[in-house]
Amino acid sequence: MKLSIVTTLYNSSKYVEEFYTRISNQAKKITEDYEIILVDDGSPDDSLQKAINLYQNDAKVKVIEFSRNFGHHKAIMTGLSHTKGEYVFLIDSDLEEEPELLEKFWNALQEDSIFDVVQGVQEDRKGGFFERLSGNIFYKLFNFFSGIKIPKNFLTVRLMKQNYVRNLVRFQEKEVVFSILTVLTGFKSKELKIKKLSHSPTTYSTFSKIRLLFKIITASSPKPLWLAFNLGLLVTISSIMYICYLVYRKIFYAISIDGWTSVMVSISFFGGLIIFFLGVIGIYLAEIFVEVKNRPYSIIKQKYERK
Repeated sequence: MKLSIVTTLYNSSKYVEEFYTRISNQAKKITEDYEIILVDDGSPDDSLQKAINLYQNDAKVKVIEFSRNFGHHKAIMTGLSHTKGEYVFLIDSDLEEEPELLEKFWNALQEDSIFDVVQGVQEDRKGGFFERLSGNIFYKLFNFFSGIKIPKNFLTVRLMKQNYVRNLVRFQEKEVVFSILTVLTGFKSKELKIKKLSHSPTTYSTFSKIRLLFKIITASSPKPLWLAFNLGLLVTISSIMYICYLVYRKIFYAISIDGWTSVMVSISFFGGLIIFFLGVIGIYLAEIFVEVKNRPYSIIKQKYERK
């Protein structure tokens, strides 16, 4: 098979039929030997039924139905693991990334055959000033703590060669972070700037973004643990030096420091520091807890495909 197209469905009822029509038209410009894989991620609307209707009317459509919602990135990895095409095009079905991009990505990869992946990056980040600023801070913090340099304004849309896809889906993390895995897989990649449309406001609040940042960092790097260790060591050394200073003043000058305020400030500071460090360790323990249970990161209830 020449081309596989993968997308996920979640609250996609109003988009899936238009997406199918537009992506099919683009695929036919490239080859007649293609497949469209629709992964239903436990969508609460009628996205699945519409996808099944498309499968019944077009032998090139395959539908993977999850037993429940597992998450966007896990649905992506599951869809990629079922591809058969020499080339694999990954794109969201919400039409914010236009299906017509397939031709642009195809031409870019054919022009530079030394590359294994052509990946999309957002030309201009959508949203207001605060959203753009928080996005920039997110990438800077992530790259600093993780040591993994993901492209700024990363997008999932990409055209990949099958050899790259086979190696990408070999990762067995239970907490799947797609952006990290694409970098860890390696291979030669080329960025393609695209304009992402905005059909709906972001579903991520500021708190959600902070939580996601911590989740991604702890899933990819032990650096926060080392920072906590180094900071703890620095505080300990400083405390010992200060104690020596106080003893010196007491012995040689008979000067002692009294005061309830200084004691309470010290207790509050070190108490907060200890709780923070315990929290960091707790996050890592939670990640280990999830991984060692070795649960599947997705469960397929049923597959709809022509034999």
